Amino acid sequence: MKRKLGLAAVIVLGLFLLAACGGNGADQNQEEAADTVTTASIVSEAEEFRQAISEDGTWIIATLNDLNFDEELVVEGTFYNGGDSENDIYRKIAAYAQDDERNVTDRYTITAPQMTINSPNTRFQGGVFEGDIVVEANGFTLYDATVEGNIYFASEEFQESAEIAEDSEVTGEMEVQ
Repeated sequence: MKRKLGLAAVIVLGLFLLAACGGNGADQNQEEAADTVTTASIVSEAEEFRQAISEDGTWIIATLNDLNFDEELVVEGTFYNGGDSENDIYRKIAAYAQDDERNVTDRYTITAPQMTINSPNTRFQGGVFEGDIVVEANGFTLYDATVEGNIYFASEEFQESAEIAEDSEVTGEMEVQ
């Protein structure tokens, strides 16, 4: 009888501890979720795009159409893949549309006199940038995209850390300035 009573006490105590720990974990998970931005900015207007590439923007910016700017664009801030600070630093400008199987269905053109990349590990993918790109951060990638202009690197370090994929094209010069 003492053995059954002891076992019952252990079970009740275990359930109490699980319930108490489970509540705190849920609250902590809710707090962490509130601090994490995982959504992309899907933009169709110039001002939306400008906000999305700002320091207060998002880790991925996807355009829905061509965008035209008369002034320089600046990509700023440090962001993480999926918007989760546990992941690698990563930023993506997606100038294309895709289907459910991730096949590119349309490509868009972003036109500006210049776009300065200050965000580390920024990837421009799938579309066309008309103008010059100035890279002032490590890890710039041009992937399945075209730059109708020049790419200038602020240092050799930035140039060496950059990747211009074979399926990409730069119509102008690529040099350290």
